[in-house]
Amino acid sequence: MSNYANLPAPTPEGGLNRYLQEIRKFPMLEPEEEYMLAKRWVEEQDTEAAHKMVTSHLRLAAKIAMGYRGYGLPQAEVISEANVGLMQAVKRFDPEKGFRLATYAMWWIRASIQEYILRSWSLVKLGTTSAQKKLFFNLRKAKARIGALEEGDLRPENVARIAHDLGVTEDEVVSMNRRLSGGDASLNATIGSEDGTMEWQDWLEDEGADQAGDYAERDELDARREMLTEAMEVLNDRERDILVQRRLSDETVTLEDLSGQYDVSRERIRQIEVRAFEKLQKRMRELAAEKGMTSAA
Repeated sequence: MSNYANLPAPTPEGGLNRYLQEIRKFPMLEPEEEYMLAKRWVEEQDTEAAHKMVTSHLRLAAKIAMGYRGYGLPQAEVISEANVGLMQAVKRFDPEKGFRLATYAMWWIRASIQEYILRSWSLVKLGTTSAQKKLFFNLRKAKARIGALEEGDLRPENVARIAHDLGVTEDEVVSMNRRLSGGDASLNATIGSEDGTMEWQDWLEDEGADQAGDYAERDELDARREMLTEAMEVLNDRERDILVQRRLSDETVTLEDLSGQYDVSRERIRQIEVRAFEKLQKRMRELAAEKGMTSAA
């Protein structure tokens, strides 16, 4: 997409506020218009059509990027990576699948941001274990659950609880918390406007459109939930229980706890979890193909 260089880009010099104002000027697309633009890109490689699809979704990319604030990284860079993911989504989007670009793009945007974060925090220092990566992406949520977002260095009891909940050591919690304890910009911070009361999140909303309806794509998500429920039937009771407790619950259960429940080793629980997830992924892909959807598993 040669028009990529012409996209608005957030810069430290220009300021995030100016960028948010600029991307708000691009109108959102009606379903029929989006479909026709996507067809032009797929069939004719029309870069102008692709560019219009990208610019109409820049607010979505920015909104998702704001959800990754608090990692101590420049917000402009995170948004830029979100835009890269958006470009990839537009490039691969198939309008014949029957759902909106926003639904499809969310996966690519999040993946691009997460890859950037992991690249930025040296994996040599961060560690490459799945537990450490899980801590990296879930520490903020874990702190929020126990009301510790405002703590600098966490209190010992909070460190212990988070370590237990996420299946990592207390030293890893302390170290990661200190790495991530800077650069947290709030969506509720005021930005430059005539009356001084406008907030960042206000600039991400389109007053003339139902963004909740456009972005949520309720029908699509409901279909995926039904598909997940159906796919879970390929698992036996133990596999299903372990997978739910490890990956599909708000409160993740540790390998140690599950090994106690089932009276087997932690490694055996891990093997069952991996095998169950692979079986679920395979069945989800099969069902997605049958229903003409793009699998997110």
